[in-house]
Amino acid sequence: MADNAPGPADAAGIDPDAISALADRLADAARAAILPHFREAAMDVSSKGLGGYDPVTQADRDAEAAMRDILARDRPADAIVGEEFGAKDGTSGLTWVLDPIDGTRAFLCGSPTWGVLIALSRADGPVFGLVDQPYTGERFRGGLGRADLEGPQGIRPLGVRRGRSLAQATLATTFPEIGSAEEQAAFARVSKRVQLTRYGMDCYAYAMLAAGQIDLVIEAGLKPYDIHAPMAVIAAAGGIVTDWRGGPAHGGGRVLAAADPALHRQALALLSDA
Repeated sequence: MADNAPGPADAAGIDPDAISALADRLADAARAAILPHFREAAMDVSSKGLGGYDPVTQADRDAEAAMRDILARDRPADAIVGEEFGAKDGTSGLTWVLDPIDGTRAFLCGSPTWGVLIALSRADGPVFGLVDQPYTGERFRGGLGRADLEGPQGIRPLGVRRGRSLAQATLATTFPEIGSAEEQAAFARVSKRVQLTRYGMDCYAYAMLAAGQIDLVIEAGLKPYDIHAPMAVIAAAGGIVTDWRGGPAHGGGRVLAAADPALHRQALALLSDA
């Protein structure tokens, strides 16, 4: 390759500093749209009616619209996939994957375990992700050479914790009644073997895994916008995210995130029968 020829990142239109700065702008815009609604007494809530109670708020819609407006101006050639407004085609080969409020049920309850999920992805998965918790002021970034948490105590590197056995591990998921009966049974096989299981953490669980606070996250029934950003952050922090058979997880569905390769193998063996 000639010295002046573009490398793969240049050819794909990815400037790490520019992408990270843009993701921060998207997250800032989402924060501004969401926070006035959080813990609001008379919140505008409706249900999508997709398999039971599936709430959406005006904050969800306003935040995604604000992010899409920025992308339309700054990255018009990129595709977009968002929870609230669907897909927009692009020509760059890159896609922004947006979930304006992951954990709307927690948001409605006033619990700060929801978050804004922003990822930049290729066809084979995310290359950069950001998980933002506006109320606590925490922002987790991963990919393109970054793995850091910016919050009330400043900026520090992210890193998973290693060396814990399954019996010492902390496991998290969002719903105790995870997925189908078969999936619940598979989850229970892992839950019975770990030291501690926690529920209801939504995307914050993935952030805590990347920060070295917990060891496993197991979920089912996810959409791509639920997992792209967490995948990038966890991978940058040294963790592993796959489906329940050890394959790619960026399509959603059944997801296993682990801090340690040995833990991943043990959990996978218990889940794989599902």
